[in-house]
Amino acid sequence: MTHPRLVTGARLRYDDVREEHMLLVPEGAVRLNPTAAAVLELCDGERSLDDIAGILNVRYEGVDVHDDVRGLIDAMAQRGLLVDAAA
Repeated sequence: MTHPRLVTGARLRYDDVREEHMLLVPEGAVRLNPTAAAVLELCDGERSLDDIAGILNVRYEGVDVHDDVRGLIDAMAQRGLLVDAAA
């Protein structure tokens, strides 16, 4: 996957009552930790996987997150929650 984006109909939301990030999809909701939410916020179909990892490397002060970002994106794609905008 080169330019990930959320599937049509999916939305990221922060639930103030539960104090957690959620990915809302037509079939339900997926609870997200703050790091997963940060990755998915950047999955707009314009940014490449390398762009997303680079932004987060800076945000997390030089920690190499590339493998973690790829793992999350691959897992979300397998669940049908992300698609490749470049395809």
